[in-house]
Amino acid sequence: MNERISEKLKTLPSSPGVYIMHDASGTIIYVGKAKVLKNRVRQYFHGTDHAPKVAAMIEKIADFEYILTDTEFEALCLESTLIKKHKPRYNILLKDDKGYPFIKISNEPYPRISLARKKDGDGQYYGPYPSSAVIYDTLDVIRRIFNIQHCTKRFPQEFGRTRPCLYHAMRRCAAPCTGNISEEEYQKTFSEIARFLNGDHQKLIRELEEKMEDAAARLEFEVAASFRDKIEGIRRIARDQKVIGGHRDADIFSLAVSDDLAVFSVFFIRGGKLLGSRLYRESEGLYADEGQTLSDFVQAYYSREVEIPPKVVSAYPLTGDEALSAFLTEKKQKTVSIHHPKRGELRRLSDMATKNAAHALESFKLEVLRRTNRDKALTELAREIGMNEVPHRIEAYDISNTGGSENVGSMIVFLDGKKAPVEYKRFKIKYIIGSNDYDCMKEVLSRRFLRYHDGDDGFEVLPDLILVDGGMGHVHAAEEVLERLALPVPVLGMVKDDRHRTRGLVRSDGEVSLTPGSAAFRLVTLIQDEAHRFAITYHKKLRSRKTFSGELDGIRGVGPAKKKALLTHFKSVTAIKTAALEELNAVPGIDKRTAENIFSYFQEKTKKN
Repeated sequence: MNERISEKLKTLPSSPGVYIMHDASGTIIYVGKAKVLKNRVRQYFHGTDHAPKVAAMIEKIADFEYILTDTEFEALCLESTLIKKHKPRYNILLKDDKGYPFIKISNEPYPRISLARKKDGDGQYYGPYPSSAVIYDTLDVIRRIFNIQHCTKRFPQEFGRTRPCLYHAMRRCAAPCTGNISEEEYQKTFSEIARFLNGDHQKLIRELEEKMEDAAARLEFEVAASFRDKIEGIRRIARDQKVIGGHRDADIFSLAVSDDLAVFSVFFIRGGKLLGSRLYRESEGLYADEGQTLSDFVQAYYSREVEIPPKVVSAYPLTGDEALSAFLTEKKQKTVSIHHPKRGELRRLSDMATKNAAHALESFKLEVLRRTNRDKALTELAREIGMNEVPHRIEAYDISNTGGSENVGSMIVFLDGKKAPVEYKRFKIKYIIGSNDYDCMKEVLSRRFLRYHDGDDGFEVLPDLILVDGGMGHVHAAEEVLERLALPVPVLGMVKDDRHRTRGLVRSDGEVSLTPGSAAFRLVTLIQDEAHRFAITYHKKLRSRKTFSGELDGIRGVGPAKKKALLTHFKSVTAIKTAALEELNAVPGIDKRTAENIFSYFQEKTKKN
């Protein structure tokens, strides 16, 4: 504690407010709120029983400042604003800042149902759901039960433009594209879907049963069967979904903490049903007692653009829950209550959330141990190639072709020494003909970093280090592109020995030898192998696709559209070769004459062979 801090501690007021901790460089490293500033801030410097992470932060504090507020609620609001603005290292920041998706039913004469990332006011929204996978599963169930369109066509604008698709042949779509379904009838179907999404299962089933019985009485057995199938599908879903009695919309929070690691668990109840959960892992924030830590998390969680339900449930009593409730109420513009149940179904669910968090924490610990080894590899690599800081994001590039045809490029990404497949990119070479790896590398890097300059999603982050599969020529090709675009990113080539195994690295001023078996050497080997695997897989896919469809090119009347229809239906050329004439004629888009041409073509080839 320096003299400046010592003097400030003597004059701290007893009012509510926000305190801001700075390190020696003036960077804000922590922002906190307090009901009584004097008591809270002094605890940092006069207390001795601090958790390791708190003690580590205190050692870095070179100065602090504070802002007085009239109430604890105002302090909480200000704290939230400052954390979002400065992103201090020791605050819980929720790096996973993705919102939650919704199901959207559009406001159109013939409605469409789809996934929506946010509410734009143009339609009816249901959710939010914990993940897009849950939504796609739900949409698949809805389409199966209610026989609605799978495509994105708009009706009535696109009536009759195409024939009914395969889903109609499979009796999984009523084919509104034909124009045979009235607007009123389609709207009624979507009214049923809306009630299904709202959880109004029993009443919906009763009404469908009445319609089924009416249809059967009129001897319209096919119509009655369609109602029966809907009823069975809805009953099956109703059985599978867990209903939470008396609690329509709520979020349930819990956590598990171990030293400097924490896992937070969130359960979602919507429409009285438990829709799923999501886990958040943190390794940077300060973790005090469970109530304070979970309170900080809930505040950070709802400071983002996420749906706030009317009820927030916590497995532990939250510190400052009244101020937090007021904060959420103001943000939602509707009353939000906070609960800490001691018994009943919500208590059981909050215990389940705690159990999930504890289980995930054990996996997190194991991953951190593995990450320690990756950190060692990155530190060694940085030292060997002369980087002052470890490269957190490494991008590696490779070119693949066969005799200059089907040229492709690949970009793989390692984040903190670990594969990040979601960041991988493929490039089909557009402008280079023939086998010229250097020019292909220039094209790939040019396209990647021009998209960075354009701010394209997926390309907006610059790497700390670029590795290219190849020698000095590949390095010079890459450096030429980066110099032209004024991007100061270091580039090294990954070179192989005579047996095509990783030998080391090369840069424009010479080779960098890596000790075989060292952590850095193993990391470079892993990156080079992964870049090659990703590139060759894409190249083989394009090559096989060309071979796959090439046998159909000589058939009279079979163009790209019919070729696609055949391959979609039969999945392979072998299946097309052995198909009966009736099977070929049943393919959507294949007329009788074309089916005969296909059948005759392969019959003749078989006789010749």
